[in-house]
Amino acid sequence: MTVEPSDVTRISAILAAAGDVGYEWNLVTDAVAWVGDCAALFGPGRHRVASGDGFNGRINAEDLPGRLKALDRYYRTREPYDLEYRVRRPDGSFCWVHDRAQAEFSHDGRPLLLRGVLRRIDRRKAYETRLELSANFDDLTGQFNRARLRDALQQSITHAMRYSGTGGFLLIDVDRLGEVNDAYGYATADAVIVAAAQRIERAVGASDTVGRIGGDVFGVTLDQCGEKELDAVANALVAQFRDEPLRTSLGPVPVTVSIGGVSYPEYVKTPTEAIGKAEAALAEAKRLGQNRFVRYRMSEAEQADHRRMLKVGESVKRALKRDELVLAYQPVVDAGTAGVRFHECLLRIVRSDGGLASAGEFIPVAERLGMTRLIDRRVLEMVVEELARTPDITLAMNISGITATDRAWLRTLVALLRDAPAVARRLVIEITETAAIQDLEETARFVASARDLGCKVALDDFGAGYISFRHLKSLTVDIVKIDGSFVRGLPARPDNLVFIRSLISLAQSFGLETVAECVEDAADAALLRREGITMLQGWHFGRPTTHRPWLPMPLAELAE
Repeated sequence: MTVEPSDVTRISAILAAAGDVGYEWNLVTDAVAWVGDCAALFGPGRHRVASGDGFNGRINAEDLPGRLKALDRYYRTREPYDLEYRVRRPDGSFCWVHDRAQAEFSHDGRPLLLRGVLRRIDRRKAYETRLELSANFDDLTGQFNRARLRDALQQSITHAMRYSGTGGFLLIDVDRLGEVNDAYGYATADAVIVAAAQRIERAVGASDTVGRIGGDVFGVTLDQCGEKELDAVANALVAQFRDEPLRTSLGPVPVTVSIGGVSYPEYVKTPTEAIGKAEAALAEAKRLGQNRFVRYRMSEAEQADHRRMLKVGESVKRALKRDELVLAYQPVVDAGTAGVRFHECLLRIVRSDGGLASAGEFIPVAERLGMTRLIDRRVLEMVVEELARTPDITLAMNISGITATDRAWLRTLVALLRDAPAVARRLVIEITETAAIQDLEETARFVASARDLGCKVALDDFGAGYISFRHLKSLTVDIVKIDGSFVRGLPARPDNLVFIRSLISLAQSFGLETVAECVEDAADAALLRREGITMLQGWHFGRPTTHRPWLPMPLAELAE
């Protein structure tokens, strides 16, 4: 197609009116022709570049590799070429551009020409930067805001727990800042906050994080910090504020600070716990007269609970090490025939006296100690081994909410079942509704991956979290298990019957099978059958037993 000079002039005017620059890059000769508002991009005069290599020299060194990769990918895959990068202007400053282009290819697939448009996007980028700053940083001090500090605290606690390390969290309150405000005015009070923030940053290590919680309170995460180091840092800060006035642009201002702190992971396992315990310690420091540091210490009741938690945690560790985790099996029966459809595997630990501890006795502690992933992985291995050993059974296993969003656990599931489709088809994975709706997007990915392997997925405790029609549709599970709290004593609780009907109707609208949990007598079972429930589970049909129900009962147990 022949392009007349008048057409070029018209196209150039249109692009200039939009503030854009068009280009045609001859990939064989490397020559580039430009049209449009070139002065806005390249500056006045003849500063525009005449070759592709010359233009690459104008692209910010940090952005150039990304552009080259994007071009290479486009030439190979024909995926749309669309990206943003920075271009150096003649005065040395950089401007942001949005680059979109299409290539012309030869008959054998070689790119010949690249035609595109560059649009300056400095204003949008500046706006995005301001949004990012306001979302992550405190306007006055420039430090992390409360949300980002909480994220940093979470990362520090997670690292300490994963690698058997220690850390500490401090809350630092500037004493009597209101009096400074009344005496000197808002400007001086703000200057004190800024100076205090700078002093705190200078006092902690490069790997530690300082943020402004709000008002006159700062938070500090201290990585790889034991109790002695925590005390030393906090007491040094108290002394420095007490002995040296803050130097502000409006002159020296004497202030003191009160500090509350807590060590982790010995005393806390989550950011919420850390902030709460540090607040309690800070309140104690202020009650004692301010200008001091108080480290959180457990009350006698908390110490007793902590000792109990550690004892249970040790029993879990021992059970994992000695292979003392066992499964108890409870039948889930067909509502019409009462025949067993599958067995749910319930976890037990062998106590030192030979008795069995139910999951309710140790799982809450295991969750607080961050051990649920290890437990769920071992249970998965045990269930898969049993399924592989017995080809005519179907088993269901429960996983914690944190495991449902754990991609490492999912990789283990894939590794165990990828080459065992006959086993995967007989595995039902149960996730609780309340856990599912906490991170719906990640849970939906997990459900899709498990079903792709051939597993069935059940939504446990259905009704407890009041999941919506839209949520249920996005999860695409196979079975919903109605929470037992709605099933117990059903004939005497007509309000629960109305709720169960709505849950069954919602499940049926998606073609899902339903299980009623905690069915304890024939009256409950008969009523649920009439309402259209698919399966029933509860003591009326069988209590959990560590004996494998599909095997003959040992003679010793028969004699009993």
